[in-house]
Amino acid sequence: MSIRALILLIASIVLGTMHRLGGALFLILLFGVEWFYPVLFELMPGSATPGKRALGLKVVMDSGLPITPAASLVRNLLRAADFLPLLYAFGLVAMLLRPDFKRIGDLAAGTLVVHAGSVRLHGAMPEAAPRAPARALSTEEQAAIVAWAGRATRLTAARHDELAQLAAPLTRSASRPADTAHATEQLLGIAHWIVGRR
Repeated sequence: MSIRALILLIASIVLGTMHRLGGALFLILLFGVEWFYPVLFELMPGSATPGKRALGLKVVMDSGLPITPAASLVRNLLRAADFLPLLYAFGLVAMLLRPDFKRIGDLAAGTLVVHAGSVRLHGAMPEAAPRAPARALSTEEQAAIVAWAGRATRLTAARHDELAQLAAPLTRSASRPADTAHATEQLLGIAHWIVGRR
């Protein structure tokens, strides 16, 4: 809040000399700072505003992967709903009624605010040698692979292998032939690579 207040204070002094145009520009800046300041910092390395960083917190997806631009926009735009009817009352009630203390914005965006050193993925992934994917994976593809790896202990080996075969196009280039005998091991290796075990 202090950083945002300082930005707006300096802007009001500078733009105050520009009369009506300055007032219009100040309102545009006020809108941008209010709605996009948190989004900007959440999408930077560290995934946290300066205030969260000072407290050792960060924002991640439910899977433990880095927050996506769409999720950051949703969670921050819904701060207006959390604020209602006064002083974040709805957000506080939502947090108190849930074991994971999510506010309305986090529920809609599928995000969590966690201690920076304690991010955990859903489920324990079986061990595998980390392996880089054959091509760049989208955030959704990365999340799907990590979620698949985290469900290894809850699926039968046959089902786990079957799902690995379905993901084969995501894990090899067109010039690399399919290796059906090792699809599960390859995908597990990519899952470990995605979460940073390299």
